[in-house]
Amino acid sequence: MPASTHSTPSTAGEGPMSYAIFQLARAHRARAAAMLREMDLHPGQELLLMQLLDQDGQTQSELLESVGLDHSTVSKSLRRMQDAGLLVREPAAHDRRVMVVHLTDKGRAMREPIAAMWRALEETSARNLSAQQAEAFVSTAYAIADAINSRALPQEESE
Repeated sequence: MPASTHSTPSTAGEGPMSYAIFQLARAHRARAAAMLREMDLHPGQELLLMQLLDQDGQTQSELLESVGLDHSTVSKSLRRMQDAGLLVREPAAHDRRVMVVHLTDKGRAMREPIAAMWRALEETSARNLSAQQAEAFVSTAYAIADAINSRALPQEESE
């Protein structure tokens, strides 16, 4: 398949793979955000719901760790989701300062719409790829993420 016909800034020529990842992430996020808006969700809220659908009754700290978002984003999202009737937050029995998050019936009912959204996003994303290309992309994407997340400090910073 030919390379994209999109115009690339000349300075991005120093990192063509990184620029392609940026463009991909931006396009994917925009499409996902549009699909989430149709479900009255904000980006990131589906990740919290998916975590709670897998294990209801997590603390806010556990959710923070599992989704990899910052504290203020998670707190704001949980507040919005509580206002929308998707979940409730209540103090833990062992420590009233710790908040435990539980899905409501409305929140549990989001399982299939969220799964359908991910299926549709997957179909759209892989539309121009063979099964082998899609599988190779997933492996490559995780390899890149691992490299970025475990990168060593540059030599000058580590001395």
